[in-house]
Amino acid sequence: MLTIYGVIRSRASRVVWLCHELGLPFEHVPVIQAYRLPDPDAQGAPLNTHSPSFLAMSPAGAIPVIRDGDLVLTESLACTLYLARKHGQPFGPADATEDAQMLQWSFCAATALEADALTLLFLHRPGRTQSGADQAAIANAAERLVRPLSVIEDHLSRGAYLVGGRFTVADINMAEVLRYAQGYHELMDRFPATTAWLQDCQARPAFQRMWKDRSAEPE
Repeated sequence: MLTIYGVIRSRASRVVWLCHELGLPFEHVPVIQAYRLPDPDAQGAPLNTHSPSFLAMSPAGAIPVIRDGDLVLTESLACTLYLARKHGQPFGPADATEDAQMLQWSFCAATALEADALTLLFLHRPGRTQSGADQAAIANAAERLVRPLSVIEDHLSRGAYLVGGRFTVADINMAEVLRYAQGYHELMDRFPATTAWLQDCQARPAFQRMWKDRSAEPE
């Protein structure tokens, strides 16, 4: 059976969501991020990204990790793309062209969007008092996101999903990155097709199941 290591309040959410879409059973081992613990190396500390048993699988101490038979794989996008390709349509590629397009949109999410989207998530939290430096960082991150979001908006204005006219792993990978920026309405309201697509993705039963489990984890 597939094993997923990592709390769902991490990039493991992408892998869990895809598994629910696939109807793929898995064992979940909730490895917590070391920075969330007062002393991750203390005796009796919960399994975390500093734990020797976890570092044996993930020397970089990063979650998620999946184990599928003899394969141990790190990097969340590698995990989702591997599982989608292994289990095929409708979530995986039908041919080499779709495979390339799924890679394209996934890499776009990781390289053109994620860093700035995370800035918006961390600095634009409800109730957070923002310094002048925070406000400048938010404005700069939002401005950098305009160009890639414009590309996504144009694509989604001509079709319901990113690849092949159907919901695929590319939508999961992109949606889980754009979720970080979702609460910054000054930016997202400029991209109505993207916002509608994101809401459609998050209305899916598999996302709702993942989100329920994620919400049950300690913050």
